[in-house]
Amino acid sequence: MRITTSGIACREGTYLLALRKAGSSIGESWEFPGGKHRSSTETPEETLQREFREELGVPVRVGELIMTTAFSNNGKTYRLQAYRIELEHEDFQLTEHQRTGWFAPEQILELPLAASDRAVAEYLAKSPFPKE
Repeated sequence: MRITTSGIACREGTYLLALRKAGSSIGESWEFPGGKHRSSTETPEETLQREFREELGVPVRVGELIMTTAFSNNGKTYRLQAYRIELEHEDFQLTEHQRTGWFAPEQILELPLAASDRAVAEYLAKSPFPKE
């Protein structure tokens, strides 16, 4: 089973999502940014740090594991690990996404989400982070 990660950034009761560019299997879908491990030696924390640098152009600090779930995409099964993260800044330089946004949990469930992130959104709707 392949491992993939999502970084969950929270600001005043809202969560960061990014809208994928068209043309991929999850194009035109909103997602919690993150990605697949590149090697068996890459930790989830390293994956998130790399993915946020590559796709959003921002460094992050990775916190605690929030939840783990499984999903399938193109006949492959993945284990998704969602971690709380803190952004070093919000000067995003998007490479894989059209735009970003901050959304309340109930708003997230109304968005066209990547299937992999639906369970994370449902979890956050039931157990939101405390407001900072």
